[in-house]
Amino acid sequence: MSETTELSVIEIKPEQAPALYIPNGLESYFEHIKASVSEAPDLSTKKGRDRVASLAAQVSRSKTAVEKPGREYLKRLKEAVRPAEQEIKRFVDACDALRDETRRPLTEWEAEQERIAAEKAAEEERLRIEAEQAAAAEALKKQIEDGHELALLMNIQFDRDAADAQAEAERQRIAHEEEIKRQAAEQARIDAEENIKREREESAQREAALKLKAEQEEQAKIEVQQAAEREKKEAAEKVERDKKEAQERAEREKQEAIAEEQRKQQEAEQHRVAEEKRLKDEADKRAADVAHRKTIGTAVVNALTEHAGLTREQAIETLKALMDNKIPHTSIQY
Repeated sequence: MSETTELSVIEIKPEQAPALYIPNGLESYFEHIKASVSEAPDLSTKKGRDRVASLAAQVSRSKTAVEKPGREYLKRLKEAVRPAEQEIKRFVDACDALRDETRRPLTEWEAEQERIAAEKAAEEERLRIEAEQAAAAEALKKQIEDGHELALLMNIQFDRDAADAQAEAERQRIAHEEEIKRQAAEQARIDAEENIKREREESAQREAALKLKAEQEEQAKIEVQQAAEREKKEAAEKVERDKKEAQERAEREKQEAIAEEQRKQQEAEQHRVAEEKRLKDEADKRAADVAHRKTIGTAVVNALTEHAGLTREQAIETLKALMDNKIPHTSIQY
């Protein structure tokens, strides 16, 4: 089984972040990682199982290499947004205060207009009462002219009644004016209370908005802290996993080295035993050949001394000549 090469080290620089950490911006990295681990190791062998574990570890390392700069980029974005949020809050508060201050003259003017309208209504009511009194006086004058004698007789009573009527009319006018003033004051009080209530509600809304904003900021801070804690935990877990993997890999390599050394020793021992056997066989073969040649040589020497009338020394010299192929057309068959 052929194995693909190890994943190349992924490095994302800060200036690349804006173009990468967008929807589907990391797809090419994922496809690269996916293609780099698209193997099918043989799980029936230890080597294949180790390869699967190594490929999975490669994916984890590549994931961290892409995720870590992304987290740092996200942190920078949140820090960049915080001044904008603070400036928006300052601007909104300043605009609210400016709005209230800008409308204050209008609010005061509206209250003054309500007061003037109330006084005008009171004056109109007073003029109406005076007109009614004048009409009553004119009618009374006509009656006096028509019945002068009767008027003279009833003059005292009439004067008394007229004075009472005028006093009653004056009392009613004063009471009406007081009622109009009271109503105007009551309306001004109601308007002032409504303005105060509206301002309180607006203030409560601003406070609620500020509270909500503070809670959101606190939540964002908590989320950032939680993310940092998760990253710290994941980093610690990764260090622990890498340490464990390194220990396991070192142990595997150690056992493999021991097995390899044992195999080499076994092969060396087998080679030594085979070499010893080969040397012994060759030595035995040479010894047997020497003994065979010696037997044949002895037979030849004995035959030469017995049948050719040669001395032993001559027979031995003749044997040497035969062995060295110095005598043509003759040879010794061993």
